[in-house]
Amino acid sequence: MNINFELYRIFYTVANHGNITKAADELNISQPAISKSIKNLEDGLGGKLFVRTKRGVVLTVEGKEFYNYIKQAIEFIGNAENKFTDLINLEVGSIKIGISVTLTREFLLPYLKEFHDRYPKIDIQIATNVSSELFTKLRNGLIDMIILNLNDKNYGSDIEVIKCKKISDCFVFNDSFKELINKEISINELNNYPLILQAKGSNTREFLDNFAKEKRITLRPNIELASYSLVVDFAKIGLGIGYVTKEYIKKELKSGELNIVNLKEKIPNRYIGIAVSKNHLPNFSTKKLIEIITK
Repeated sequence: MNINFELYRIFYTVANHGNITKAADELNISQPAISKSIKNLEDGLGGKLFVRTKRGVVLTVEGKEFYNYIKQAIEFIGNAENKFTDLINLEVGSIKIGISVTLTREFLLPYLKEFHDRYPKIDIQIATNVSSELFTKLRNGLIDMIILNLNDKNYGSDIEVIKCKKISDCFVFNDSFKELINKEISINELNNYPLILQAKGSNTREFLDNFAKEKRITLRPNIELASYSLVVDFAKIGLGIGYVTKEYIKKELKSGELNIVNLKEKIPNRYIGIAVSKNHLPNFSTKKLIEIITK
C-alpha cells in the first residue's frame, strides 16, 4: 500500500473538526479537494472512514480505530519536527569530544567557554585516551570529533582532518643543566643527558620518534610519563631534559624556570587539528563548535 502522507494529514484534520468546511479553512484547501482526498484515501484503504450527517462528518467504527493510530503518527512527526528545529537552533543536543587533558587546558577551554556562553543547553562530554583508542571510538560513532596534535601521516580515507593552529616543539631544561645555556648540541648528544618524554602511544612521542628516526637516531629516555604536564613538572625540578610544546610553556620560559635547548637540527612545526569521520555526519552542535574553533 503506497498512500500519500498528505492524505493522512487531511483525514486527521477532518476527523479533529468533524467538519469538512473547518478542515478546508485550516488547511487552506478547497472543500471539493478535501472531499476528493478523503475518497482517494478510502479507496486506497478499501473501506469507509466517515459518514456524512447534517452537522458534518462522523467517523465510522473502523475510522475511529484508524484515527487513533494516525493521531499518534501525526503527533510523533510533529514532535520530530520540533526536535529537529531545536537541534538546528542548538536548544538541545550534545557534543562528545576526544582530546587529551593537555589540549583541553591549553587549547580548547577558551572555545568551549564561547560555545557554552552562546549555547548553554548543549551537553559537552570529554573523552581522554590515547589517539588510537579515540580514533576507534570516532569510527564507531561513539565520539563526534577528536582534537589532537597532528602528525605527518595519513589517518585514513574515512577521516577528515582540519588544521587549526601551528605549534612548535622543543627540549627544555632548568638551572640544573646550566652548561646547556648558549650551547648548541645535536639530537644525538641528547642521549648524554637524562631525557623525560611522554610514553609511547601519544601523538607527541610518535612525532618525536619519527623525527629522530629520520636523523637515524634512537632517543633513550630515562623517564617516560603518560601526562604531558608531568613532563613539564619533572623538567622544572631538574629531573632531566623534557620534550614539550613551546606554546604551552610561555609562562615558564618568561620566568626562567625553563630554558630551551639550542638544538642543531630544526624540529619541524606541526599543527593542532580536528578529526571527524566521513562516515558519520557531524551533528549541528559539532559543526558549530568546529566553526567557532576555525573562524
